[in-house]
Amino acid sequence: MAVRLWTMMPSPVGELVLGGDGTALTEVLFEVHRDGTDPMLDRVRSGDRADDDLVLGRAAVQLGEYFAGERRSFELPLAPSGSAFRQRVWAALLEIPYGATASYGDIARRLDLPPGASRAVGLANGANPISIVIPCHRVIGADGSLTGYGGGLDRKRLLLDLEQQDDQLF
Repeated sequence: MAVRLWTMMPSPVGELVLGGDGTALTEVLFEVHRDGTDPMLDRVRSGDRADDDLVLGRAAVQLGEYFAGERRSFELPLAPSGSAFRQRVWAALLEIPYGATASYGDIARRLDLPPGASRAVGLANGANPISIVIPCHRVIGADGSLTGYGGGLDRKRLLLDLEQQDDQLF
């Protein structure tokens, strides 16, 4: 069985639960999920609380910098657990620049998927275990509308607004 470590950190979008395996970040989850339940959160919390873990500590610092408008990209070892297809989608999410958005169809086209694959991309996007760091919040509807987000649309809007601020330090 893999090592499961976790810690918590406050953020402007609520408490975040950071999960890791001792060498990489495996989860960034919202403490209070949109519908009040999250089996992934329960799984992460089945591990050991490790407030002094180096990877989780680095993640907390970098997330804090992101929320303060001082960081546009993350430099962390990531190990999200998921199928090969999900891994491909999550890798494509990492290519969406800070402050930009892409539609589910855009992601499908980038991955050379057949027409109609937007739904599969959306499901993979929704299964992203490393919120914010793997920027699933940057994926929007084809018409530019905000669409589903595991943490709720209010959080998605806050994250997108944060990235649109003109007073960034960069």
